[in-house]
Formats: sequence, C-alpha cells, structure tokens
Amino acid sequence: MKKLTFLIAVLLIFTSCKNESKSHTETHHQNKVKREFSIIIHGGAGTILRKNMSPEKEVAYKATLEEAIKIGYNILKNGGSSLDAVQKTINVMENSPLFNAGKGAVFTNAGTNEHDASIMDGKTLNAGASTGTTIVKNPIDLARTIMDHSPHVMLSGNGANTFAKEQGLQLVPPDYFYTERRHKSLEKIKESEKIELDHDEKTACFYDDDIKNSKFGTVGCVALDKNGNLAAGTSTGGMTNKRWGRIGDSPIIGAGTYANNNTCAVSGTGWGEYFIRAMVAHDISALMAYKNLSLQEASKEVIQNKLSNLGGTGGIIAVDKNGNMVTEFNTTGMYRATMNDKGELSIGIYND
Repeated sequence: MKKLTFLIAVLLIFTSCKNESKSHTETHHQNKVKREFSIIIHGGAGTILRKNMSPEKEVAYKATLEEAIKIGYNILKNGGSSLDAVQKTINVMENSPLFNAGKGAVFTNAGTNEHDASIMDGKTLNAGASTGTTIVKNPIDLARTIMDHSPHVMLSGNGANTFAKEQGLQLVPPDYFYTERRHKSLEKIKESEKIELDHDEKTACFYDDDIKNSKFGTVGCVALDKNGNLAAGTSTGGMTNKRWGRIGDSPIIGAGTYANNNTCAVSGTGWGEYFIRAMVAHDISALMAYKNLSLQEASKEVIQNKLSNLGGTGGIIAVDKNGNMVTEFNTTGMYRATMNDKGELSIGIYND
C-alpha cells in the first residue's frame, strides 16, 4: 500500500511539471496554395502568461512585432530578397529593449552583455554567424557581413568585434545595452544561486518565472521571397547569468538557424543547449528532405517529440519553399507574427 501511495505521488509531481510546458502548433495556409512570398518572426518563447502581462506591455510587444514584420513584408512585396527582409526585420527587434537581443540583451554573470547572431541563405547554403560580441549595435548585420565579406562562417569575441570595426559596422559603447529590467533579472537569479537546486525535470517546475526564463529569449525571422529563395536569421543576448563564454544555439547553423531552398527556413528560440543537442533547425529540414514530411509534420515531430523527450523547451518559426508557415512551441507562450503575400497579418503571444 505504501508503495502504491508513493507511485501516485511521483506521478502527480511529474504531471504537474509536464503541465508547465504546453504544446502549440499554428499553421498558416498549410498546403493550400503556393504563396508568392511569406514572412514570420519570433521574439522569444518561455513562460509567457496572460495573467502576468499588463495591458500596456502587451500593446508595446504587439506594436513592435507589427512594426518589425511590416519592414520585411514591404521589402518582399517590392521584390527584395529574403536575406534583406530577414536582416532588416531583425534590426527592429534588436533596437527594442523589449526583446533579448541587441538593446534588450540580458546580462552575463560578469555583468556584461554578449551577443550572438546568425543568418543563412537558402539558395547557396552560405551562412554567417558571430558570438560573444560586446560593441556591435546590430549583431545580425555582423552575421550578414561575415557571410558576404569573409571566407568564414563564424567569428567570436574580440576577433568578431575587430572584424566589425574593419567593415565599418555601427559600434556602440557597452553601456548602450544596459536596461534596468535585465539588470534586475540578473540580480534576482544571482540571489537564487545561494540556494542549492536540483536542475532535473522534476524540480524545474518549482522555479519562479525569472529563473526558468533565464534560458530563453531570442529574436528571429524566416522568409520566402518572390524569386523562391528562403532565408533565416536569429539574434540573441543568450542566457541570463551565463559564464565561461557560454554559447547557445542561435549562432550555430543547424541548431538555431537553417535555410535550404529545397525544404524550408527555420529560426529557433528556447533552451539552447537542447537545441544544439537535437540540431533542431536542420532536423526539421532533414525530415522534409529524407522522409518527405510536410513542414507542419516535421516541426511537430522535432519540437513536441524529439526536443520535449530530451527535456528541452522552446519553439521555432518556419516557412517552406511553397510559402507555408508554421509556428511550433512547447512552452506557455512565444512572441510571434506572420504575414503572407495577401498582406494578412497575425500576431500572437500566448498559447491559445
């Protein structure tokens, strides 16, 4: 009898933890018609609950998401490239203190801001990425410049900063990235370090929202242009309280960013270590290429099964070569917006 009671208790705890991460799939015109062009953006996934969001803050997030995606939409509508649309759209979110990228980047354990970014061209499979930069105003611009004007894919730290200077990119003093909100989050998480916590799945559900969301927060964009070319880009400040030069999935091609004209373009946001282990972005493309799955099927398989079974949380945005769009996440929310060639705009925050 005691053994049965114990098993029931364990089951209840496990179920409670599982309920913290809810699955969510959105499809837009899936497999109906071939779109001339499409664009999707995200501003991070995590424990985003309506009860914790003030009306003013919700309006601010939605307004910035709309502003950002319309920049890319207009580029695509006027015949511009998916790469330009992705880059310029991400610039808007990097310049906003609302998102964990550029201006709104989180703080490291040392009290600094270190940025990661990547971009990929689905036509050529060329890519550029940077990690650990501290003075580049718009890290996605650096990623694009690395792709276009260097023989390399990824540059890091001081070398990446130096390359940015040589290429004439806009530089700012490190304190440009300071925001009171992000600094308070660092202080709160440092306080929590004084308590010994077990980081397995069963105890993770008891963390407060700031601690859980210290692993999340990224901006990204994927697009299909009128020439049939796909592109994907991702930019982030990484994980709050990160140390030892930690690098997440955002600058890693195949983990947080991937684009291939034969399949799809993907940008991810979530617990980066798991996205790296699962090679989330490339895996979605691979399932489409090798198993002939649709974008919706492949995205759901990778996020709701593979990533979730590993214990990872987060989400992706993706568009396929026909302009079908998908947003997939297993958290309680993800800032996101989509627009198609008809100008139809959809903005979402919560898992509803």
